Amino acid sequence: MKLEQRYEGKAKRVYATPNPQEYVVEYKDDATAFNGVKKAQIMGKGEINNAITAHLFPLLERAGIPTHFLEKLSDREQRVRAVQIIPVEVIVRNVAAGSFSRRLGIEEGTPLARPVVEYCYKSDALGDPLINSDTAISLGWATEEDLARIRELSLKVRDFLVPYFAARGVRLIDFKLEFGKTHDGQIVLADEISPDTCRFWDAATGEKLDKDRFRRDLGGVEDAYAEMLRRVTSEV
Repeated sequence: MKLEQRYEGKAKRVYATPNPQEYVVEYKDDATAFNGVKKAQIMGKGEINNAITAHLFPLLERAGIPTHFLEKLSDREQRVRAVQIIPVEVIVRNVAAGSFSRRLGIEEGTPLARPVVEYCYKSDALGDPLINSDTAISLGWATEEDLARIRELSLKVRDFLVPYFAARGVRLIDFKLEFGKTHDGQIVLADEISPDTCRFWDAATGEKLDKDRFRRDLGGVEDAYAEMLRRVTSEV
């Protein structure tokens, strides 16, 4: 049962439930880019992102990565553990792309010799600015121990997802993660893993299968999302 709305973000709404340790998350079709400057609706996006996340999070749990996910309730809804989101977003980069390429003058598509882990302050109003670990600790957004655990889990997510997608003909270029703390202080993976939060390129053609199709006006956004759902849930 959904009670009062607790939070609404760019892609999801979060509702309280009769159990204070659980929330219901509802996925929306809203799409934004460039920190909300560009907005549109991608029909079916909410259902697809919900389905992809609901498929991947239990696999990550079995791989030893704790998550907030409990069960898929409907096409657009999940039951999750209630967490306090840590306001430090994590970006894990395997290949140069997007802002990383622009910022450092590195050609998009250049493989990185090792994964690059970056941190951003989770703030829509400020455009999620890039920060370092000292900033997060100094301003009280996370402790040194929190960041060490977050980095460890982020790289474990990468180590699971890279071969998982490779087996399905997809290169995982980079991805964003969010983490939260449960009532007993456990750090768990939260939010979602989807074409909204990852860069997916077809391994054979280099075709973009993610939100860059929306950001860059490439067209075929709905088809790309549907293709990623098909690949994520396919058996290999």
